[in-house]
Amino acid sequence: MIHRIFEKTSVYIETPWFLILLPILIIVLIRGVMKRPPSLVIGALRPYALSISQKQMIFSPVRIPLLLEGIGMLCLIIALIRPQHGVEETIRRTEGIDIMLALDVSGSMQAYDIPSAVSDKNTVVRLLNSGQLKPRIDVAKEEVKNFIDKRPNDRIGVLGFAANTYTVCPPTLDHEFLKSHLDRLEAGILPDGTGIAAPIANSTTRLKDSKAKRRVLVLFTDGDNNVDAKITPQQASKIARMFDVIIHTVGIGSDRAFVVRKGFFGNQMLNVQDNFNRELLEDISAETKGRYFAARDGDGLRQVMTEIDSLEKTNIEQPTYIDYKELYRNWLTWGLSLIALGAILEHTICLRVP
Repeated sequence: MIHRIFEKTSVYIETPWFLILLPILIIVLIRGVMKRPPSLVIGALRPYALSISQKQMIFSPVRIPLLLEGIGMLCLIIALIRPQHGVEETIRRTEGIDIMLALDVSGSMQAYDIPSAVSDKNTVVRLLNSGQLKPRIDVAKEEVKNFIDKRPNDRIGVLGFAANTYTVCPPTLDHEFLKSHLDRLEAGILPDGTGIAAPIANSTTRLKDSKAKRRVLVLFTDGDNNVDAKITPQQASKIARMFDVIIHTVGIGSDRAFVVRKGFFGNQMLNVQDNFNRELLEDISAETKGRYFAARDGDGLRQVMTEIDSLEKTNIEQPTYIDYKELYRNWLTWGLSLIALGAILEHTICLRVP
């Protein structure tokens, strides 16, 4: 994949050593300016001493040819150092990664995880009523979106799973389309349960024919595998390894979680325990040379996604090309023209009388 990053224009000098002529030109000009202008030969200069000032001598009209010739020589020196106008273009070549994100949408993902910094029930109620405390599914979707935004060069797909699996979007570079479909994913939209083998097998099918050099599945769940399938999660992970699919697993939840249930006397907050099988998730990741992560709350999940993003870096090359255009011709033309003009004036309008 190739992207044009930026273009910028700059001026370059091909032969800077000709600048050593600049001090010589300056010395010649200074001596020429300081030299008295020519005048008529007379017996004595004293009568004219008070009428001719130093300023008049320096800026005498007879010095115009010298000034033009000096500027002309300066233009020739600039022409000799060969200034060049370069258009610099940087091209970025990226090798993207194909990624599937499998998100648990079972009913337990409606639970709320209490942040570790919160220690009293009143604060929990306040955060809940203000909307600052969100259910697991909403926190997970928010962090998945942030992860997608950080990886513009990767093809990313999303599927939801509970007792069954549902492909939200196959791997794509159209991340806005992907996120718009991710928004529709809600906890409880599929028959309840947690089947971990099916999302692994489904994601492997999506990734196995990928031409990307790296294929990755990130599986998020807050529950243990409780769905009988034709294959077990361990067998599914072995199949994923056969197709070089790396699986990172993320266990979501802690013992500081609750669900909200509507009762006769209003909403009730019922405590729930974390239910994911850490040993199973570790085995799945280890089988495919991936990593296991635990996210106890929203901050924990944010840190997990940041770490996964750092693990899965794309290769980037940024060669630079410069298209040069020679500029010395204009300086050469101006230099020769000014010298010629100075010579003409020196022998016509600004003719010196010896």
